[in-house]
This record gives sequence, structure tokens and C-alpha cells, in this order.
Amino acid sequence: MCGIWALFGLDTQSLTCICENFDKISHRGPEAFKIEFDNRVKNGYLGFHRLTIVDGLYGMQPMRLHKYPNLFLLCNGEIYNCERLQKQYHFEYATKCDVEAIMHLYTCNGADSVARSLDGVFAFCLMDVTKRRILIARDPYGVRPLFKLYSDDGQLAICSESKGLMEITKRISGKWTLEPFRPGHYEEYEILDDGRAKILSNICYYKPGDKPSFQVFIPWPTLNPKDIHGNIRKLLSAAVEKRLMADRRIGCLLSGGLDSSLVAALLVKQAKEHNLPYKIQSFAIGMGDSPDIVAARQVADYIGSEHHEIIFTEKDVIDILNKVIYSLETYDITTIRASIGYIKQNTETTVIFSGEGADELAQGYIYFRDAPSAADAHNESLRLLKDIYLYDGLRADRTTSAFSLELRVPFLDLQFTSYYLSLDSNIRQPQDGIEKHLLRAAFDGTDLLPLNILWRHKEAFSDGVASIKKSLFQVIQEIVENRVHDEDLSAAHTKYPHCTPRTKEALYYRNIFESYYKGRAESFIPYFWMPRWVKNVTDPSARFIKHYAANTDEQSAENN
Repeated sequence: MCGIWALFGLDTQSLTCICENFDKISHRGPEAFKIEFDNRVKNGYLGFHRLTIVDGLYGMQPMRLHKYPNLFLLCNGEIYNCERLQKQYHFEYATKCDVEAIMHLYTCNGADSVARSLDGVFAFCLMDVTKRRILIARDPYGVRPLFKLYSDDGQLAICSESKGLMEITKRISGKWTLEPFRPGHYEEYEILDDGRAKILSNICYYKPGDKPSFQVFIPWPTLNPKDIHGNIRKLLSAAVEKRLMADRRIGCLLSGGLDSSLVAALLVKQAKEHNLPYKIQSFAIGMGDSPDIVAARQVADYIGSEHHEIIFTEKDVIDILNKVIYSLETYDITTIRASIGYIKQNTETTVIFSGEGADELAQGYIYFRDAPSAADAHNESLRLLKDIYLYDGLRADRTTSAFSLELRVPFLDLQFTSYYLSLDSNIRQPQDGIEKHLLRAAFDGTDLLPLNILWRHKEAFSDGVASIKKSLFQVIQEIVENRVHDEDLSAAHTKYPHCTPRTKEALYYRNIFESYYKGRAESFIPYFWMPRWVKNVTDPSARFIKHYAANTDEQSAENN
């Protein structure tokens, strides 16, 4: 994990302007930073904040190699197939950095081959001074963040987070846009004589469910078409294994729910098989003896992780709420609610595994029970995966990067998602009122997890992390009640016609968002995350869906 930042064609009159904006993403890479320019490109600056994960000696960026003296690379990411690419194309690596593969692919096979060939997560900017080209790309699910600022007269800026570009908008000329760079896309630009950038192409190279075009980790012919459960286990295990690539200590988030528990269990298993010289640390977040804290304790004891509990209070929620919105760069209700808990204790663990992506991929949200058909449910999975970078993916990145941690998400592995989405849509639907039934069934009988955890029901985040006495949902309502007036809510439709806030909570979030990112509401978030196929529900929380059973005595007894 790191922070990348670049400007092209802006008449930057002082280095103060550059440094002040560049420094706003320093949390993404607190160990070193560098700003570089080349006299052959007027008004072009490349900046990098580094968190060292692989090759502490030669991994600084902008990366330049003796073999390609006219190439500059900025990349926030991990390329899991770097060794396979080396063998496939006979590259000679000058460093131990996985991202070096991008420079070789570009030089040997051209711009169109680069993003399509990468098995990993990435946001990169490659500048070719000789050909006067800029290549920008983002991974298929947007696991690594990237924002683009571009004006109609060719001024271009990119940054891992929008906060590093907001002040620059005041210095840009002509009509401009500031928006997230779309996942699964790459763009190529021509560098003009005055340093400005002319866009040449905008290509969508991957859509959710597509079969990867690179050589996959597990050869497709080795999968048994008659053993779907076995294939799921094999591919998810491989997705965890390939993500062990790190020179820093690895750990995991552990809520005690299915997704994080599966990842944690597989991670501990793979760590033992690869003889990692330390014990995997797991981290649970909650208020007191919340359901998640209790369940995570059980899982950690079962799998043998070195477990840590991060307990937060109502006062912590009050103190941190505004900061959460600034870090997230969103006003989406459910995204903010689910981001209250942070890993805020000191730890040697730098690389963090989590279970993001499973609900979108495996139909884990409770409202999937109401899907009109299997085809509708499949299309909803595709939609959620396409937009995950705006909601759960964004939350996962910002809440870890804010504390200089690198996130890894095996459930969004391209081979795993491609296979899972290729299965019969009927068997991927909830079965007998149980979400993610196919995923659960694949690991049933393996003893990887306790059965009550493997089949634990879905909970709203605000209930899972909350104390028994008061949910996080209720805590937040009490906070905003004192910060938003009734008359302000009545006038919200006039003040905010896009994604109009309907509750005091939503209005409070929007007001704080606008104080940091004024005028960016429409380009950052196209719609509020909401359940589908559910009537008379205006709040995104699962607690308002009729199937939700987290608070029943029977379910509570099963979980404890």
C-alpha cells in the first residue's frame, strides 16, 4: 500500500502548492516520499508516499530502471503473477519489486497488454518520455483507489485519494472533472509540448465475471467439473496463498462472521504450510461483549491466531465521526456506519487480510432472498461487484490506509470470482433462508471452522459490533439528533437535489462531506447503497428487512 500523485500541464508557480497537496496522502506511505520531474516534460511532477512491503532497498518510486531510462512508474499495488510473467516473457528483473513487471510488459508488448496481463490489485501511472505517452490503469474491482482530475484543455492530475487534488481544482483552467478512475479501465494520453495531456483512448479491459486473460494460478483443466465444492475450496485457498507475498508481518480482520472467518482460517493454514516465522495476528472490533467480539474470540481460539480486540465506546463514535467522513471521502450512509471501528493500536502487522467482496459475489446480503429470479440475483451480484469500489471497497481501503496498513482481499481474486460467477445461478442463490449457502456448503465437513460460525446468520454491522444494551445504529441516531435541526431536514431537498438526505443522519453526513469535498457529491457517489426488492424500506441497514433475525433469542442462543 502506498500513495501515488502526479500533475501534468499545470503551471505550478511554487513548490508550496505541490507539497501541501501531495502531503495530504502521507498516511498511505509514512516511511518515505519522493517528488520527481523530468525537464523534457514541462510542468510534469510525479510523487510517491511509500509503505515498504516488498524490496525495501530498491522499491522506491517513481521507479526507473537502467534498461528503460525514459520510463517513470508510479504504482500502488501488488502484482501476484510477477514471477509467472517473468518466466512467460523471459524478463530480466532488476529489483525484487513485483510492480517492475509493468515496465517490462509495456516495453515488450505495448500499452494494451499491460493491465490485461496483471493478476493483482493496482492503480498505476506510467510516463514514457521518449514516446511522450502517459498510461493510467486501475485493477478490475478497484481494490486500489485512484482519482483523476482532468480539464478540457488538457490539464491532468491523479491521486490515490481525492483529498490530494481538492485544492488543485482551484488552480486548474477550463471545464474540469474530478472523479474516481473507473476500475477495469486504462487510459492513454499524449504529452503535448506545453506538458498538457491529450487523451487518446479510454478502454474497458475487464468486466466482473470475465475470464482472466493471463495465465491463472490454478490451471483451469485441473478443476473437477463434478466437484464444485472442491473447486471453490481450491481456488479460495489459492487466492489466499498468492497474497502471502510480503516482507512485512501479515494479519487479518476477524469479525466472527463467515467471510472474515474463512479468510482468517485459510490464512493461518497457509502461513503454517509456508513456514512464516511468526504467528498470524487477528483483530476484532466492537463495543464491549458484542456478538462479533464473542464470535471472533471463538474463531481465534479455534484456528490458533494471536488475537487482539479493539474496543470502542460511544465517546469514540462521537469523537471520530467527522474524521471518518473525511477519510472515506463519501456521504453514503451504510459505508460510514460500517467504518466506525478502526485498528488503532500499535502492532507490527502491516498487511491485513479481510473478507470484503464475499457478500457481493456470493449473494450474502439478506435482501437476496427476495430476488425475483436467479437471473436477477446474478445480475445484482454483477452490479454490486462493478460498483464495490464506491462502497465496501472504498470503506475497506480507507479504514486501513488511514493507519498505514495494506489491505488484501482474497474474495475479489479474479480467478475465484470468474469461476464462482460461472456456476449455475440457481445454486448461488440463498437456500432455505440461508445466504451464501453454496460458499458455506463448500467448507462444510472440512473442520476449517466451527459449524456455528460456518453457518452463522448475517448481521447488520451496527448490531454485530454493538453492545447488547445499545446498537451502534442507536448511538449514531442520538448523536445526530443533537447536531441537525428539523427545519434543516425539511429544506434538504432544495439544498441537495442529488441523493437528497431523507434523515437527520444522512443530512449530517452530507453536511460534513460538503465541508471537505464541496461540489463533489454527484461525481463521487451516484446513488445511496440500498437493498433491492424490499418494499417500504428507506434505510440501508439490514435490520429493517423482514428476514433479519439478529435480535431473536433463538438466534442469539445459537451464536453463543
